[in-house]
Amino acid sequence: VPWLKLVQTSWLLVLALFMGAGWIAQKWAFSDVSRGKQYLGLGLYIFAEALIFIPLLFIASHYHEGAIADAGVLTLFLFGGLTATVFITKKDFSFMRGALVTAGFGALGLIVASILFGFQLGTLFTALMVMLASGYVLYYTSNVLHHYRPSQYVAASLALFSAIALLFYYILMLVMNLSRD
Repeated sequence: VPWLKLVQTSWLLVLALFMGAGWIAQKWAFSDVSRGKQYLGLGLYIFAEALIFIPLLFIASHYHEGAIADAGVLTLFLFGGLTATVFITKKDFSFMRGALVTAGFGALGLIVASILFGFQLGTLFTALMVMLASGYVLYYTSNVLHHYRPSQYVAASLALFSAIALLFYYILMLVMNLSRD
């Protein structure tokens, strides 16, 4: 089907642009050069996230009544619990970096393969992505507590925002998948 190939190619382009924007945004947000450039990086990332979320939020609002609110509440409770874990235990979760990066590249590879070869990743993949996003919440929250300097609040905001956005995205996908079943 010709239109399907166009959509798949377009989504790969969107993913590539999102990754590029994320890399630039992170570089700018971690910059010691100027606060303005740091905020510009944060703004660029928020804009890129908004573009990624628009199709999902449109589908959720039109075809899965209540899914956005349900996913929002679930995200809030899960994020709150994970954040409380970091602050109560005071544990440094920076040891998770290697596993998170490896799992992230594996997930990205599966996403690209599913687009190129036309297979569905399914509910199990989505649930595993919620777990990966939860790991990132632990990792970044711990880094804010133990490793970021007070002057790095823009970079800390970007890190936490990216983890929360990833968590919400996949919880919303999971809610939508389960409402279909």
